[in-house]
Amino acid sequence: MARAGLDKDPRDIAEMFDGVARGYDRTNSVMTLGFDRRWRETTRQVLDASPGERVLDLAAGTAVSTVEYARSGAWCVAADFSLEMLRGGSDRGVPRVAADAFHLPFASGAFDAVTVSFGLRNMNDTVAALAEMRRVVKPGGRLVICEVSQPPLRPLRWLYRNTVLRALPIVTRPFSSNREAYAYLAESMRDWHDQRRVAELIAEAGWGDVEWLNLTFGVVALHRATNPD
Repeated sequence: MARAGLDKDPRDIAEMFDGVARGYDRTNSVMTLGFDRRWRETTRQVLDASPGERVLDLAAGTAVSTVEYARSGAWCVAADFSLEMLRGGSDRGVPRVAADAFHLPFASGAFDAVTVSFGLRNMNDTVAALAEMRRVVKPGGRLVICEVSQPPLRPLRWLYRNTVLRALPIVTRPFSSNREAYAYLAESMRDWHDQRRVAELIAEAGWGDVEWLNLTFGVVALHRATNPD
């Protein structure tokens, strides 16, 4: 397993998520103390999808988030490069597509919006992935990213990085099907960018009107942007 601070091999990442697919949703709820449900709901509100719109949920895993967004009446498709994760969502009643984030199997301008929840940090070229997302979103369309972040308050940031993230592999051990994977995920959370840097990467990929909202003291952040006309 490659360290999170190094270049991420897509094959290694896919195999890692294949390995944690069993029990992934339950482990996520344990790992986040149930906050994952609240973050999905907030993401759905910020996405603000409407009936008749087409939404791409990228790095969707078992499609839990896709089902949440589809409550709006929009047509939502779950895309992921882990086949086992997609199989884990086979009973969720939304379309599922195996997809490489850098070569999406969709026409340019096919979607009104694209969203990624807790998957952007696992893409080895963030700007290239964001640019490919922009390609499949029509002009004026939306991007919503929900991702771990760095708490802006220094004492809280120290506590998060040196206590919470160090304890994460231990807490998830009884529920996880792959201990190494959750050690990697904790490390990737520690090494990920802060809110401003993610906004800069989004803008670098050609998106406009970039803004962000901190959730849960900045442990998680929502970034929103639009595809310029």
